[in-house]
Amino acid sequence: MDREILRILQVDGRRSYTDLGEAVHLSANAVADRVRRLVKNGTILAVQAIVDRAALGMTIEAQIDVKLRPTTSAEAFERAIGELPQVLTATLLTGSFDYALRVACSDRADLATVTEAIRNKAGAQETYSRVILREVQMARMPRAGATRAAKAAARRGGARTRHG
Repeated sequence: MDREILRILQVDGRRSYTDLGEAVHLSANAVADRVRRLVKNGTILAVQAIVDRAALGMTIEAQIDVKLRPTTSAEAFERAIGELPQVLTATLLTGSFDYALRVACSDRADLATVTEAIRNKAGAQETYSRVILREVQMARMPRAGATRAAKAAARRGGARTRHG
């Protein structure tokens, strides 16, 4: 029942408890109690508006992969990019690059300025940028078994991968 409520809220976070109740065959009060519990236990992290950045003049979105200089710590890098309003997300990675940044810029010149700031002020040794042409949202709930397997792997200290 909770998974169905979550699936609906991922598509439309503004659905009323009455509408949710009708969709999952519960009363509005029962749905409200379930949603409050999901918020309290941390399953629902936030309800937020998804903004059309192009309508705000941010017409170019890009992913910038960043390799840090050996002398730049992750904490120092994160503080520095925190000063750049164009940076939407920063993901610490394994592999050839240390971070993947998602940025929204007003134009190509703004993207170039952000990239230079990442190199010169944030401590990047190397960057690799790709402009995002289209993004398709896939609002999917993880399978219960996949969640249990991920939690078990985390308790063991690492994720298992299947090769084949």
